[in-house]
Amino acid sequence: MFALSSQDRNDLVAFLQDLIRIPSLSTQEKALAERLAEEMRRVGFPNVRRDRIGNVIGCVGAGAGPRLIYDGHMDTVGVSDPDSWARDPYGAQIEGGVLYGLGACDMKGALAAMVYGAKALVDAGIQLAGELCVVGIVQEEPCEGLAMQVLIEQEGIRPDFVVLGEPTNLQIKRGHRGRVEMKVSVRGRSCHAATPERGRNAIYDAARLIFGIELLAPRLADDAFLGQGSIAVTQIESSAASRNAIPDTCTFYIDRRLTLGETEAKALAEIQGIIAREGVQARVKVTEYQATSYTGYECRAREFYPPWALDQDHPLVKATARAIRETLGYRPKIGQWAFSTDGVYTMGKANIPTVGFGPGEERFAHTVDDQIRLADVVAAARVYARLAVELLGVRH
Repeated sequence: MFALSSQDRNDLVAFLQDLIRIPSLSTQEKALAERLAEEMRRVGFPNVRRDRIGNVIGCVGAGAGPRLIYDGHMDTVGVSDPDSWARDPYGAQIEGGVLYGLGACDMKGALAAMVYGAKALVDAGIQLAGELCVVGIVQEEPCEGLAMQVLIEQEGIRPDFVVLGEPTNLQIKRGHRGRVEMKVSVRGRSCHAATPERGRNAIYDAARLIFGIELLAPRLADDAFLGQGSIAVTQIESSAASRNAIPDTCTFYIDRRLTLGETEAKALAEIQGIIAREGVQARVKVTEYQATSYTGYECRAREFYPPWALDQDHPLVKATARAIRETLGYRPKIGQWAFSTDGVYTMGKANIPTVGFGPGEERFAHTVDDQIRLADVVAAARVYARLAVELLGVRH
């Protein structure tokens, strides 16, 4: 069912190559958004628009029934060292049925497949009893869930189901750990470095806290499905009058991954406990994301993203598994992602049933080997078409 024609497969690949060749760093997605909207209109989406933050929304089907959103973010991480890439990150080179390029698996491959999955429905003349919306999301990489929150809470497009196209290797993901980013500011007392005993070295005090954090890591909570929480110091900086002066401030950042049962308050309390035990002058707070979207929308959000897991017996999980089995002929594995996604908002905060299904392997995301098998992109498009019918039904 929903086999793509030879022409559709060729067009899908050409469209994906276009997406790869258009740089789309976070807050700089405008050109990609325009190309996505253009393709949606070309393949027959009757309703395509852009919202205030810059998401592209293309919908098919009737508005009276349930609503399903296919979520595919448009932005990518940057290219830190072009020389470390074996191929041009924006070249969209194809070798042996594999397309290489920045964002191939994370997640322009799925975005292209979602568009052509909807096209398969339109071409088949299927009248969905509900509404399918394919959404190109902005700024997911630095602040997952933010643009989806704007779509739902400010634009009023609230779905009954969400399918995330992040890479799952054509299997199913039903949750992942959350995260909170924290900033710890340590205050010392400056003096001449020739007489360090007259001051208090903020770096030394920070080091004591960091050692305490390292000791905390193995004691963090564990969950049978999502695994253990984790903690890592990811950036550190200090300031002093000169290199001949004892630093009076030291700041470091913590990436704290939260398993089920862990909260923002718990994560903060753990660090506050270490500060109190060590007797240093320091404070910890959750960081805030701030950016301006390409549409001029001012974005602000606390960097707290809750963990989530959808029950394995939920109808959305079962419907997705059925669509995969009946389309591709195998029983999919059901697991969790290691990284974080828009599900932190849709399921973690808004409690909207959410699963993940997409082409591409998680291990290639954010790497110089970013790649995707083209056969898997085509397979995903077919599943996306079938799943929409499974979840929304057909008008007779």
